[in-house]
Amino acid sequence: MTDGNRHTDEFEKSLSTTYRRVLWSRFVKGLKEYKLLSPGDKVCVCISGGKDSMCMAKLFMLLRLHSDFDFEVHFLVMDPGYNKKNFDLIKKNIETLHIPATFIKTDIFEIATLRDEKNPCFLCAKMRRGALYNAAKKLGCNKIALGHHYDDVIETTLMNMLNSGSFQTMLPKLHSTNYPGMELIRPMYFIREKDIKAWAKHHNLEFIACACKFTEDVANHETESMRVMTKELIKSLKKDIPQVEQNIFKSASNVTLDMILGYRNHGELHSFLDDYDKKD
Repeated sequence: MTDGNRHTDEFEKSLSTTYRRVLWSRFVKGLKEYKLLSPGDKVCVCISGGKDSMCMAKLFMLLRLHSDFDFEVHFLVMDPGYNKKNFDLIKKNIETLHIPATFIKTDIFEIATLRDEKNPCFLCAKMRRGALYNAAKKLGCNKIALGHHYDDVIETTLMNMLNSGSFQTMLPKLHSTNYPGMELIRPMYFIREKDIKAWAKHHNLEFIACACKFTEDVANHETESMRVMTKELIKSLKKDIPQVEQNIFKSASNVTLDMILGYRNHGELHSFLDDYDKKD
């Protein structure tokens, strides 16, 4: 992508003025603190159609104008089989926000539902991930940027503890195991969801909330999604523990190995008993 003498639009201007502290500065902080971007990188910015990825796309467009080193950006919208209403809204927002995106059509929703009618979520996620990596590879990219934010990080951390019995978080970057040379990055790591919502509201933007075809076809939901339940739990805890969000986030980088029962490293399980007697 070559910006030339392109000027900022109203959406980018607000990112660097009204929302500079909570969006732009935190975006740059994430890039620098976790070393997410390097000279010569070719980044595939994945746009799902929601507020988070659309905001990320505008942040990258602004970054292209102000970065002190050169890198390429490709904006990608992968259509897994959106219904017409959702697809039209995504397309409208792409045009409104002046994002030079490439659209890729797939039948992932349909295929996943046909193969596993009762619970197609795992297969759908796997297929979408594979299609995304393949598309990024064809574009010559070495990095894929996803729009996960601070709230996603702390919710994932807590969900793993409560539902999986494991302590693991959503990392700001990781190497692909199936696509050598490809790296996944999350540059919105420090950005709060409420601030993305405020930016969208400021510009009267409306985004799709969830484009999952499976949940659309389910008439009655017996329980709320685990993520929604986790959001509500954190919200409830915050009433009595104001710093609970920061504490959950900080805990993932403040692990005391001397005080845990066990951990895994590169798939190998370690127990506190391994060297317990050596400490006596």
